[in-house]
Amino acid sequence: MNTMYPSFLYIDPGTGSMLFSILIGAAATLFFLAKAAVIKLKVLLSGKNSDAGTVDSSYKPYVVYNEGNQYWNVFKPVVEEFERRKLPLAYYTSSKTDPVFEQSYEFVKAEYIGEGNAAFAKLNMLSAGFVLMTTPGLHVYQLKRSKNVKHYSHVLHMPNDATTYRLFGLDYFDSVLLTGDYQQADIRTLEEQRGITKKELVTVGCSYLDVLSEKIKAIPAEENHTFTVLVSPSWGDVGVLKKYGERLLDPLSKTGWKIIVRPHPQSKKSEADMLERLEARYKDNPNVEWDYNRDNIYAMKRADIMISDFSGIIFDYTFLCDKPVMYVNTDMDLRPYDAYDLNKELWQFEVLKKMGIKLEEKDFDTIKDVIQNASDSPELAEQRRLAKQTAWANEGHAGEKIVDYMVQTVAKQ
Repeated sequence: MNTMYPSFLYIDPGTGSMLFSILIGAAATLFFLAKAAVIKLKVLLSGKNSDAGTVDSSYKPYVVYNEGNQYWNVFKPVVEEFERRKLPLAYYTSSKTDPVFEQSYEFVKAEYIGEGNAAFAKLNMLSAGFVLMTTPGLHVYQLKRSKNVKHYSHVLHMPNDATTYRLFGLDYFDSVLLTGDYQQADIRTLEEQRGITKKELVTVGCSYLDVLSEKIKAIPAEENHTFTVLVSPSWGDVGVLKKYGERLLDPLSKTGWKIIVRPHPQSKKSEADMLERLEARYKDNPNVEWDYNRDNIYAMKRADIMISDFSGIIFDYTFLCDKPVMYVNTDMDLRPYDAYDLNKELWQFEVLKKMGIKLEEKDFDTIKDVIQNASDSPELAEQRRLAKQTAWANEGHAGEKIVDYMVQTVAKQ
């Protein structure tokens, strides 16, 4: 006799989370669509012709969107330049604690618009002349191009390769604001391969490095300085901390030097168990210090040498401190990134071989001797200078260059 069992629909946690995200996004989108419909109805009832000369009251000439506090230094010079020029700027943020709220701006109007899908629903309904953001993936995921926005611009928040975003990260922007001219060629190659519209590529410089450069100069020198090693990795399976962990930190902790470990901000979210394990292992070692400051400049100022992998902080440290860096080859898998379609070595890897000192896993046990013997040299210093010259244009003036471009673009519309 066959027994019939009731069938149940099983949804795994990942799919369930995705469906929930879609539902929330749909609800938020419906809310803003309903809001837009109410405004349209009011216009019709008032007898005004919405197609003949009616001004869109929600239109903003200039909009900045900041997805998190970590990008405040990117936008700070831009915001201050708008304020200096007495130009109105709508500043939308997904952080309730965005430093913009601590300022007393007259012409910059800041507004918290929620996180994730709630923020995207608001942004998807924008009416604006120019929208500036660091968020990649426009028109790829939930963040869509609004038909009422005339120009979308992505400002790079790193001086390394522009193709290290996830696939199609920059494809649907109208412009990309670069830190150095060298970033143009790879973007053009991808445009040609994919048959997409060419973007305007404008070299403006690196606004957050401009901010950090001024800040780091103001930090006083450390009294009674002890030789200090800064371990500052990326996150994920190929990050130094995740891949090597105790195998690297154990011998470093026995050197007697000050060891500052600065995990990637994403590690606290994605690798909390690993960090908890490592912090517990070295909690009784006074030489090992964990740094979670929002700004990386305090740890960099104290460090005599940095150990990293492919993290962009290598260039922050090199350009701001002009000190040697050691890198561990962690074999970054480029398949999820735009760079995979280029079939060439990234600039950041190529230049790291010239200005950095490679650290092999076989050297970990004798790492004190390795670091002592890997002293700085005129050749390394010259390669650092050339890298900085290549990747950090218009030093100290990125904010002005960005606002110049925004104003000129809107004036042509």
